[in-house]
Amino acid sequence: MKKSVLVLAIAAVFAPMLAQAEAGDWVVRVRAANVSPNEDSKLGKTVNKNVANVMSPGAELSVDSHTIPELDISYYITKNIAAELILATGSKHDVSIKGDANATVGNQLLGSVDALPPTLTAQWHFNPDQTIDPYVGAGINYTNFLDKKLNIRQGALAGSKIKVDNDSWGYALQAGVDVNLKDGWLINADVKYVTIDTTVKLKTASGWTKIDSLDINPWVFGIGIGKKF
Repeated sequence: MKKSVLVLAIAAVFAPMLAQAEAGDWVVRVRAANVSPNEDSKLGKTVNKNVANVMSPGAELSVDSHTIPELDISYYITKNIAAELILATGSKHDVSIKGDANATVGNQLLGSVDALPPTLTAQWHFNPDQTIDPYVGAGINYTNFLDKKLNIRQGALAGSKIKVDNDSWGYALQAGVDVNLKDGWLINADVKYVTIDTTVKLKTASGWTKIDSLDINPWVFGIGIGKKF
């Protein structure tokens, strides 16, 4: 009898700590997210009469990683299924040329680009009514490049302009976990793989000439807090 009373007392203490998700719930999460490009550059392989042909075959564009604040808003369609809109501030990335062994342009920083990458995913939550709630998701991404202009600063083509020519549509894969706390609060960890591809062009006497098909394809690692409403 005493053991039963003790079990009930413990359950009463811990029950309010769980922020159980239900159909119709809204969740707002704020994360610090590291955007780590997994780029694939074809700069030294492009077969056109442009800068790529006078560089080493190993030359490529490199995009650095960047940490940004990220906001997402989720709506629970059912207890287990949620739709999440992921919003982030512009992610500024330095873009460099690396691997130009011929030193026609040389390894150098070209400048930086700003990318705004809103993403919409559908998620399956495995344990929405438990403390530990892992989930997986998939969806679409649109990346808008805001500041697209770069410059070659040294070598035979010093002063030439380069631009990121087009925005990108791609897919996103996602996995994460919510740790449900008291009064609707939660701690969140999340990882996404996002496909982002664009065309890079060089300003020549005859106009803008394509020099690269650049796949950025970042991994996005995030950790933060959230609140259910």
